[in-house]
Amino acid sequence: MADLDALLKQVAGGDHAAFEAVYDQLAGPVYGLVRHVLRDPAQAEEVAQEVLLEVWRSASRFDPSRGGATAWVLTIAHRRAVDRVRSETAAASREQRTADVPASGPVDEVAEAVEASLEAERVRRCLDGLTELQRQAITLAYYQGYTYRQVAARLGVGLAAIKARIRDGLLKLRDCLGVAW
Repeated sequence: MADLDALLKQVAGGDHAAFEAVYDQLAGPVYGLVRHVLRDPAQAEEVAQEVLLEVWRSASRFDPSRGGATAWVLTIAHRRAVDRVRSETAAASREQRTADVPASGPVDEVAEAVEASLEAERVRRCLDGLTELQRQAITLAYYQGYTYRQVAARLGVGLAAIKARIRDGLLKLRDCLGVAW
């Protein structure tokens, strides 16, 4: 295993082969540290790649008198991971605050009630256009909350047949309602 301090000096000079060696030695430990902080494998992979890209770009800032190359890279990794956690927490907090803000302007409850009633009537008309088997399966699954397996058991039909009925019925509903799914 090559000396990482010397390899980082070569990386600072633009040496691609030296970077490959650094990458091979540190990609695993960087990912492990980031994964420990983030828990989400996809985000951990993304942050690990960002860290290694930063190592490539900023290798000239590495100072061996302040510590070893592994410690320097893992410090970058830890900071990036913590920054990602903070960013995600801030985003979730912003979304929560936004969700708590009431809609601006007065709400016309009568207009909303009429619109909901008209929409419900459209759905009823479209449901009436389905076969009885499709209507039963969709009603049980989407209006009464049964799983596809439970619908199959209640109707005494195989699971594959229920899935096909629901799929075909939903396609007909989509066409009838003029909705793009």
